Amino acid sequence: MRKILLLAAASLALSTAAYAQTVKVSVTAIVEHPALDAVRDGVRDGLGEAGYKEGENLEFTYESAQGNTATAAQIAREFVGNNPNVIVPISTPSAQAVAAATREIPIVFSAVTDPVAAGLVKSNDEPGANVTGVSDLSPIADHVALIKELVPDVKSIGFVYNPGEANSVVLLNLFKEAAEAQGVSVVEAPANKSADVQAAARSAVGKVQALYVPTDNTIVSALESLIRVAEENDIPLISGDTDSVERGALASVGFNYYEVGKETAEVVVRILKGEEPAKIPVTFASGTNLVVNRKAAEGMGVELPQAVIDRASKVIE
Repeated sequence: MRKILLLAAASLALSTAAYAQTVKVSVTAIVEHPALDAVRDGVRDGLGEAGYKEGENLEFTYESAQGNTATAAQIAREFVGNNPNVIVPISTPSAQAVAAATREIPIVFSAVTDPVAAGLVKSNDEPGANVTGVSDLSPIADHVALIKELVPDVKSIGFVYNPGEANSVVLLNLFKEAAEAQGVSVVEAPANKSADVQAAARSAVGKVQALYVPTDNTIVSALESLIRVAEENDIPLISGDTDSVERGALASVGFNYYEVGKETAEVVVRILKGEEPAKIPVTFASGTNLVVNRKAAEGMGVELPQAVIDRASKVIE
Protein backbone atom coordinates (compact mmCIF):
# COMPACT_ATOMS: atom_id res chain seq x y z
CA MET A 1 0.00 0.00 0.00
CA ARG A 2 2.79 2.40 0.94
CA LYS A 3 4.42 1.75 -2.43
CA ILE A 4 1.18 2.52 -4.27
CA LEU A 5 0.72 5.75 -2.33
CA LEU A 6 4.28 6.82 -3.10
CA LEU A 7 3.77 6.11 -6.78
CA ALA A 8 0.50 8.08 -6.78
CA ALA A 9 2.17 10.99 -5.03
CA ALA A 10 5.04 10.95 -7.51
CA SER A 11 2.59 10.88 -10.42
CA LEU A 12 0.69 13.86 -8.98
CA ALA A 13 3.92 15.75 -8.45
CA LEU A 14 4.99 15.14 -12.04
CA SER A 15 1.57 16.25 -13.31
CA THR A 16 1.68 19.43 -11.23
CA ALA A 17 5.22 20.16 -12.34
CA ALA A 18 4.22 19.72 -15.99
CA TYR A 19 1.33 22.17 -15.55
CA ALA A 20 3.55 24.63 -13.69
CA GLN A 21 6.26 24.45 -16.34
CA THR A 22 6.62 27.79 -18.09
CA VAL A 23 5.05 28.00 -21.55
CA LYS A 24 6.05 30.56 -24.17
CA VAL A 25 3.42 32.43 -26.16
CA SER A 26 4.68 34.96 -28.69
CA VAL A 27 2.26 37.60 -30.00
CA THR A 28 2.73 40.03 -32.88
CA ALA A 29 0.58 42.58 -34.73
CA ILE A 30 1.13 44.43 -37.98
CA VAL A 31 0.61 47.81 -36.28
CA GLU A 32 -0.48 49.30 -32.98
CA HIS A 33 -4.00 50.70 -32.83
CA PRO A 34 -6.79 50.29 -30.25
CA ALA A 35 -8.56 47.30 -31.83
CA LEU A 36 -5.40 45.22 -32.27
CA ASP A 37 -4.08 46.30 -28.87
CA ALA A 38 -7.36 45.14 -27.33
CA VAL A 39 -6.92 41.73 -28.96
CA ARG A 40 -3.43 41.45 -27.49
CA ASP A 41 -4.68 42.35 -24.02
CA GLY A 42 -7.57 39.90 -24.34
CA VAL A 43 -5.19 37.10 -25.28
CA ARG A 44 -2.96 37.79 -22.27
CA ASP A 45 -5.87 38.09 -19.84
CA GLY A 46 -7.62 35.04 -21.27
CA LEU A 47 -4.48 32.98 -20.75
CA GLY A 48 -4.30 34.28 -17.18
CA GLU A 49 -7.87 33.21 -16.50
CA ALA A 50 -6.98 29.75 -17.78
CA GLY A 51 -4.10 29.49 -15.31
CA TYR A 52 -1.21 30.70 -17.48
CA LYS A 53 0.09 33.80 -15.71
CA GLU A 54 2.99 36.07 -16.60
CA GLY A 55 5.81 35.84 -14.10
CA GLU A 56 4.65 32.41 -12.93
CA ASN A 57 4.20 29.88 -15.70
CA LEU A 58 3.84 32.08 -18.82
CA GLU A 59 6.46 33.88 -20.87
CA PHE A 60 4.40 36.35 -22.93
CA THR A 61 6.23 38.20 -25.70
CA TYR A 62 4.75 40.94 -27.88
CA GLU A 63 6.16 42.85 -30.86
CA SER A 64 4.57 45.24 -33.37
CA ALA A 65 5.69 45.49 -36.99
CA GLN A 66 4.80 49.22 -37.00
CA GLY A 67 2.92 48.84 -40.27
CA ASN A 68 5.89 47.37 -42.17
CA THR A 69 5.46 43.95 -43.81
CA ALA A 70 9.24 43.44 -44.02
CA THR A 71 9.42 44.00 -40.27
CA ALA A 72 6.54 41.55 -39.81
CA ALA A 73 8.58 38.90 -41.63
CA GLN A 74 11.63 39.70 -39.50
CA ILE A 75 9.58 39.36 -36.28
CA ALA A 76 8.18 36.06 -37.52
CA ARG A 77 11.67 34.66 -38.09
CA GLU A 78 12.80 35.93 -34.68
CA PHE A 79 9.84 34.25 -32.98
CA VAL A 80 10.47 30.97 -34.79
CA GLY A 81 14.10 31.07 -33.64
CA ASN A 82 12.90 31.39 -30.03
CA ASN A 83 10.76 28.25 -30.48
CA PRO A 84 7.66 29.24 -28.44
CA ASN A 85 4.82 26.84 -27.70
CA VAL A 86 2.38 28.95 -29.73
CA ILE A 87 2.66 32.05 -31.93
CA VAL A 88 -0.33 34.41 -32.07
CA PRO A 89 -0.23 36.80 -35.05
CA ILE A 90 -2.88 39.53 -34.94
CA SER A 91 -4.10 40.74 -38.38
CA THR A 92 -3.79 39.17 -41.81
CA PRO A 93 -0.32 40.52 -42.78
CA SER A 94 1.24 39.30 -39.53
CA ALA A 95 -0.48 35.92 -39.84
CA GLN A 96 0.81 35.49 -43.40
CA ALA A 97 4.34 36.40 -42.30
CA VAL A 98 4.32 33.89 -39.43
CA ALA A 99 2.74 31.13 -41.53
CA ALA A 100 5.49 31.61 -44.13
CA ALA A 101 8.16 31.31 -41.43
CA THR A 102 7.17 27.98 -39.86
CA ARG A 103 5.32 24.78 -40.70
CA GLU A 104 5.91 23.25 -37.28
CA ILE A 105 5.20 25.70 -34.44
CA PRO A 106 1.44 25.99 -33.75
CA ILE A 107 -0.05 29.28 -34.97
CA VAL A 108 -3.30 30.76 -33.65
CA PHE A 109 -4.15 33.88 -35.66
CA SER A 110 -6.61 36.55 -34.54
CA ALA A 111 -8.49 39.39 -36.25
CA VAL A 112 -8.11 37.85 -39.71
CA THR A 113 -11.01 38.57 -42.05
CA ASP A 114 -10.82 35.62 -44.46
CA PRO A 115 -8.23 32.99 -43.50
CA VAL A 116 -8.92 30.87 -46.59
CA ALA A 117 -8.48 33.77 -49.04
CA ALA A 118 -5.35 34.80 -47.14
CA GLY A 119 -3.87 31.33 -47.75
CA LEU A 120 -3.62 30.53 -44.04
CA VAL A 121 -5.89 27.48 -43.89
CA LYS A 122 -7.17 24.86 -46.28
CA SER A 123 -10.72 25.42 -45.08
CA ASN A 124 -12.36 26.94 -42.03
CA ASP A 125 -13.73 23.59 -40.88
CA GLU A 126 -10.51 21.64 -41.49
CA PRO A 127 -7.57 24.08 -41.32
CA GLY A 128 -4.85 21.49 -41.88
CA ALA A 129 -1.15 22.02 -41.13
CA ASN A 130 -0.16 24.08 -38.08
CA VAL A 131 -2.54 27.04 -38.35
CA THR A 132 -5.96 27.87 -36.92
CA GLY A 133 -7.46 30.89 -35.18
CA VAL A 134 -10.23 33.45 -34.86
CA SER A 135 -11.75 35.44 -37.75
CA ASP A 136 -13.27 38.88 -37.31
CA LEU A 137 -15.25 38.90 -40.56
CA SER A 138 -17.27 42.11 -40.32
CA PRO A 139 -21.11 42.19 -40.49
CA ILE A 140 -20.88 44.12 -43.77
CA ALA A 141 -24.57 44.13 -44.68
CA ASP A 142 -25.34 45.62 -41.26
CA HIS A 143 -22.78 48.37 -41.90
CA VAL A 144 -24.41 49.34 -45.19
CA ALA A 145 -27.85 49.32 -43.56
CA LEU A 146 -26.52 51.55 -40.75
CA ILE A 147 -25.11 54.03 -43.26
CA LYS A 148 -28.48 54.18 -45.02
CA GLU A 149 -30.19 54.80 -41.70
CA LEU A 150 -27.79 57.57 -40.75
CA VAL A 151 -27.66 59.11 -44.25
CA PRO A 152 -31.07 58.45 -45.84
CA ASP A 153 -30.16 60.19 -49.13
CA VAL A 154 -26.92 58.24 -49.61
CA LYS A 155 -26.28 57.20 -53.20
CA SER A 156 -22.52 56.57 -53.10
CA ILE A 157 -20.17 55.49 -50.30
CA GLY A 158 -16.43 56.07 -50.36
CA PHE A 159 -14.51 52.94 -49.34
CA VAL A 160 -11.06 53.92 -48.01
CA TYR A 161 -8.65 50.95 -47.94
CA ASN A 162 -5.18 49.62 -48.61
CA PRO A 163 -5.34 47.35 -51.70
CA GLY A 164 -2.17 45.65 -50.45
CA GLU A 165 -4.04 44.11 -47.49
CA ALA A 166 -5.73 40.86 -48.53
CA ASN A 167 -8.39 41.22 -45.85
CA SER A 168 -9.35 44.67 -47.17
CA VAL A 169 -9.80 43.39 -50.73
CA VAL A 170 -12.13 40.68 -49.40
CA LEU A 171 -14.08 43.30 -47.45
CA LEU A 172 -14.27 45.60 -50.48
CA ASN A 173 -15.88 42.89 -52.58
CA LEU A 174 -18.32 41.99 -49.81
CA PHE A 175 -19.14 45.67 -49.27
CA LYS A 176 -19.80 46.25 -52.98
CA GLU A 177 -22.11 43.25 -53.06
CA ALA A 178 -24.04 44.39 -49.97
CA ALA A 179 -24.21 48.03 -51.12
CA GLU A 180 -25.45 47.16 -54.60
CA ALA A 181 -28.11 44.90 -53.06
CA GLN A 182 -29.31 47.95 -51.10
CA GLY A 183 -29.21 50.30 -54.12
CA VAL A 184 -25.98 52.13 -53.27
CA SER A 185 -22.80 52.45 -55.35
CA VAL A 186 -19.23 52.31 -53.99
CA VAL A 187 -16.35 54.64 -54.83
CA GLU A 188 -12.92 53.17 -54.10
CA ALA A 189 -10.38 55.40 -52.33
CA PRO A 190 -7.12 53.40 -52.16
CA ALA A 191 -4.16 54.28 -49.92
CA ASN A 192 -1.06 52.10 -49.95
CA LYS A 193 0.42 53.58 -46.78
CA SER A 194 -0.64 55.65 -43.78
CA ALA A 195 0.70 58.87 -45.29
CA ASP A 196 -1.67 58.44 -48.27
CA VAL A 197 -4.88 58.14 -46.23
CA GLN A 198 -5.81 61.81 -46.19
CA ALA A 199 -5.29 62.20 -49.95
CA ALA A 200 -7.31 59.06 -50.59
CA ALA A 201 -10.21 60.40 -48.55
CA ARG A 202 -10.05 63.78 -50.31
CA SER A 203 -10.27 62.01 -53.68
CA ALA A 204 -13.77 60.88 -52.74
CA VAL A 205 -15.04 64.32 -51.69
CA GLY A 206 -17.78 65.52 -54.01
CA LYS A 207 -18.47 62.00 -55.23
CA VAL A 208 -19.94 60.39 -52.10
CA GLN A 209 -22.39 61.14 -49.28
CA ALA A 210 -20.61 58.93 -46.73
CA LEU A 211 -17.19 57.43 -46.08
CA TYR A 212 -16.48 53.94 -44.79
CA VAL A 213 -13.29 52.55 -43.30
CA PRO A 214 -13.10 48.75 -42.99
CA THR A 215 -10.97 46.84 -40.49
CA ASP A 216 -7.91 47.85 -42.51
CA ASN A 217 -4.78 48.21 -40.39
CA THR A 218 -3.17 50.86 -42.61
CA ILE A 219 -6.22 53.11 -42.66
CA VAL A 220 -7.16 52.64 -39.01
CA SER A 221 -3.61 53.52 -37.93
CA ALA A 222 -4.11 56.93 -39.62
CA LEU A 223 -7.76 57.34 -38.68
CA GLU A 224 -7.40 60.90 -37.38
CA SER A 225 -6.44 62.22 -40.82
CA LEU A 226 -9.52 60.54 -42.30
CA ILE A 227 -11.74 62.01 -39.58
CA ARG A 228 -10.34 65.46 -40.39
CA VAL A 229 -11.45 65.16 -44.02
CA ALA A 230 -14.89 63.93 -42.96
CA GLU A 231 -15.41 66.85 -40.57
CA GLU A 232 -14.09 69.48 -42.97
CA ASN A 233 -16.53 68.35 -45.64
CA ASP A 234 -19.54 67.29 -43.51
CA ILE A 235 -19.26 63.70 -44.71
CA PRO A 236 -20.32 61.02 -42.19
CA LEU A 237 -17.57 58.45 -41.51
CA ILE A 238 -18.68 54.97 -40.48
CA SER A 239 -16.10 52.41 -39.35
CA GLY A 240 -15.84 48.64 -39.48
CA ASP A 241 -14.70 48.41 -35.84
CA THR A 242 -16.22 49.97 -32.74
CA ASP A 243 -12.87 51.09 -31.29
CA SER A 244 -12.60 53.62 -34.12
CA VAL A 245 -15.86 55.22 -32.97
CA GLU A 246 -14.19 56.07 -29.67
CA ARG A 247 -11.47 57.79 -31.70
CA GLY A 248 -13.93 59.94 -33.63
CA ALA A 249 -15.75 57.91 -36.30
CA LEU A 250 -19.52 58.39 -36.32
CA ALA A 251 -20.78 54.85 -35.68
CA SER A 252 -20.19 51.15 -36.14
CA VAL A 253 -21.71 47.76 -35.62
CA GLY A 254 -18.88 45.49 -34.61
CA PHE A 255 -17.05 43.34 -32.14
CA ASN A 256 -15.54 43.95 -28.76
CA TYR A 257 -11.94 43.23 -29.75
CA TYR A 258 -10.89 42.53 -26.17
CA GLU A 259 -13.41 39.67 -26.20
CA VAL A 260 -12.03 38.55 -29.59
CA GLY A 261 -8.65 38.30 -27.86
CA LYS A 262 -10.13 36.18 -25.09
CA GLU A 263 -11.75 33.89 -27.67
CA THR A 264 -8.30 33.58 -29.25
CA ALA A 265 -6.80 32.67 -25.87
CA GLU A 266 -9.29 29.81 -25.59
CA VAL A 267 -7.89 28.30 -28.79
CA VAL A 268 -4.30 28.80 -27.56
CA VAL A 269 -5.16 26.96 -24.33
CA ARG A 270 -6.56 24.01 -26.28
CA ILE A 271 -3.24 23.70 -28.10
CA LEU A 272 -1.21 24.09 -24.90
CA LYS A 273 -3.22 21.19 -23.52
CA GLY A 274 -2.34 18.96 -26.45
CA GLU A 275 -4.82 19.51 -29.30
CA GLU A 276 -3.51 19.92 -32.85
CA PRO A 277 -4.26 23.19 -34.68
CA ALA A 278 -4.95 21.24 -37.87
CA LYS A 279 -8.00 19.69 -36.18
CA ILE A 280 -9.40 22.86 -34.55
CA PRO A 281 -11.91 24.64 -36.84
CA VAL A 282 -11.52 28.38 -37.35
CA THR A 283 -13.65 30.32 -34.85
CA PHE A 284 -15.70 33.30 -36.02
CA ALA A 285 -15.84 36.13 -33.49
CA SER A 286 -19.17 36.23 -31.70
CA GLY A 287 -21.34 39.13 -30.62
CA THR A 288 -21.96 42.49 -32.24
CA ASN A 289 -22.68 45.84 -30.66
CA LEU A 290 -23.73 49.25 -31.94
CA VAL A 291 -21.61 52.21 -30.85
CA VAL A 292 -22.34 55.84 -31.84
CA ASN A 293 -20.48 59.09 -31.20
CA ARG A 294 -22.57 62.24 -30.59
CA LYS A 295 -19.61 64.61 -30.85
CA ALA A 296 -18.59 63.09 -34.19
CA ALA A 297 -22.17 63.47 -35.41
CA GLU A 298 -22.04 67.20 -34.67
CA GLY A 299 -18.66 67.56 -36.36
CA MET A 300 -19.85 65.75 -39.49
CA GLY A 301 -23.20 67.52 -39.71
CA VAL A 302 -25.33 64.47 -38.91
CA GLU A 303 -28.44 64.33 -36.75
CA LEU A 304 -28.47 60.94 -35.03
CA PRO A 305 -31.89 59.26 -35.35
CA GLN A 306 -33.44 58.52 -31.96
CA ALA A 307 -33.99 54.91 -33.04
CA VAL A 308 -30.22 54.48 -33.47
CA ILE A 309 -29.49 56.04 -30.08
CA ASP A 310 -32.11 53.88 -28.37
CA ARG A 311 -30.66 50.58 -29.56
CA ALA A 312 -26.97 51.55 -29.19
CA SER A 313 -25.00 49.52 -26.69
CA LYS A 314 -22.79 52.57 -26.13
CA VAL A 315 -23.24 56.28 -26.87
CA ILE A 316 -20.08 58.39 -26.74
CA GLU A 317 -20.88 61.96 -25.75
